[in-house]
Amino acid sequence: MEKTILVVEDEKAIADILIFNLQREGYQTLEANDGQEGLRLALEGEPDLILLDVMLPGIDGFEVCRQVRQASQVPILMLTAREEEADKVLGLELGADDYITKPFSMRELMARVKANIRRVSVQQAAEEPPKESGGKLVIAADRGAVYKDGKALDLSVREFDILTFLASAPGKVFSREQLMENVWGYDYYGDLRAVDVAIRRLREKLEDEPAQPKYIITKRGFGYYFSDLEAVESA
Repeated sequence: MEKTILVVEDEKAIADILIFNLQREGYQTLEANDGQEGLRLALEGEPDLILLDVMLPGIDGFEVCRQVRQASQVPILMLTAREEEADKVLGLELGADDYITKPFSMRELMARVKANIRRVSVQQAAEEPPKESGGKLVIAADRGAVYKDGKALDLSVREFDILTFLASAPGKVFSREQLMENVWGYDYYGDLRAVDVAIRRLREKLEDEPAQPKYIITKRGFGYYFSDLEAVESA
């Protein structure tokens, strides 16, 4: 079944290029040229992913992201021409899964679109929870799913990748630079605060008490590590 991408971009030339390349890759597309129409299509059109510009007429991309995230976990990739890193981090804090700065490589953008679509597809296919695990956290890497207390956690691509990377080397501390390099990728140049935001969002879904984490621990001044492997099973 073809996946549908919603493009919310007020610059018509950019929107046309995005839609052309998405359709060439086999995606169906929806288009909005302002924030209000983008929000409507995001909530009513049931897209599989949203490419969301920050600077929009009407309501901006940040507000669109905030309202969409209250109703849906659809992957959101924010497009920004702004240089201020604070704006990019704000998008992540509001629930965006990723951002890419204009001008961007179409190859890189399509790779990120495919990665997010693939992860959601795998998670949706893994609806059946694993066998009773005694309250343990279950990481089913082959299915792209994580279960807690027998229920699948709704993790984004980035959150899943961070968790599986840290859990692959329990007790080993990774700096933010190392996480950015290994999870985001060698060619990704972003604000290191994006790592902190992603870790915080992951903890909110993973931990019983995010302020007192059990699984992902901060080593102050160094980075993060995965702890309590005894509470984890692999499926």
